Amino acid sequence: METSIVGVGVGITDRFRTVVEEKIARIQTLASRAQRLDVKVTHRVYRNGHVPDETVELTLVSKGPVVRAEATDGDKFVALDLAVDKMSEQLRRAKEKKVDGRHHPRGAHFEKGSGALEGIDVKPASVDVLHAVATGSVPVQNDEEETYSPVVIRTKSFDAEWMSVEEAVDRMELVGHDFFLFVDASTDHPSVVYRRKGWDYGVIALSTQAPPAEALAS
Repeated sequence: METSIVGVGVGITDRFRTVVEEKIARIQTLASRAQRLDVKVTHRVYRNGHVPDETVELTLVSKGPVVRAEATDGDKFVALDLAVDKMSEQLRRAKEKKVDGRHHPRGAHFEKGSGALEGIDVKPASVDVLHAVATGSVPVQNDEEETYSPVVIRTKSFDAEWMSVEEAVDRMELVGHDFFLFVDASTDHPSVVYRRKGWDYGVIALSTQAPPAEALAS
């Protein structure tokens, strides 16, 4: 597996490279088809007096979905350990799901009587979550914002991907996020799955129906 290590605001020593090669052996064991692992170390200095920290981001590229993990600590070696632990756990859970799926095929389906979504642990979004999305009160983040602010705003853009709700949940677990945006293959609606308390998940879907002509005219 090819390894790329870069530093932003910090130099990469030979010792750190050696430790990375030792640590990623766990990842190679769990992801035998991996092609490349990108390691990015970012040194941050804050203007408000906070102690500087180091963030280690891991991106695993293979023939399947991209897997990401990151961790922050005052010591980049500790941050590396935490990031490797996160990625190893994500890969281990994905591997267990794949094995379990061979013995117990999964699949989301609607019950005709109740209209409930069965076959996957997904719950509809709450009224509060829907209101937050509709009113735009969910904070957005911008990587290029340098001035200190208690609210960090970032913006990112990705190509749309069509998949099932179940596949979206799996992808969310692989990238280690609390939500995942996708287009529902069964409805063609932009949707998002998100993590709830415990191991529950929620899903929000946007209706793409055009507004009435009279609404456009007004």
